[in-house]
Amino acid sequence: MQISVKCSVAVHCLIFIHQAKGRAKVTSGLLAESTGCNPVVIRNILSALKKAGLITVPRGTGGAELARDPVQITLYQIYAALEGEGVMSLIGIHSCQQRPCPVAQNIRKVLCKPYHQIEDAVKKTMSEITLQSMIEDYEALAAGPEE
Repeated sequence: MQISVKCSVAVHCLIFIHQAKGRAKVTSGLLAESTGCNPVVIRNILSALKKAGLITVPRGTGGAELARDPVQITLYQIYAALEGEGVMSLIGIHSCQQRPCPVAQNIRKVLCKPYHQIEDAVKKTMSEITLQSMIEDYEALAAGPEE
């Protein structure tokens, strides 16, 4: 019923990878230290991002890099790489259609249209947010307050 924490960890990793380019070899251990996540969780996230074509990771040696320009990577692409069902997993409908109650038997059909509208709006909004815009937000915050 919510965007999983994996998405925020993935964005964290992608921004870290971008910022480290040319300065450090980005490994799952380094990302685990930065995010506070278990290295296995990081490797699973990196694997999903690699499978989606968002990053490259040389076999054996590590050293993750962005596979595309950050302006070409959207928040929805990041989310979809991690969540197989895409935005369909954002909103669930409880299982109750087997109950004798007429509301229970029809609630899934009643909620189908409004839930699809919500999902479409979320997907559209997430597709408009790029990794580049999030990097810019990070860089502005990291630079500190303007005097």
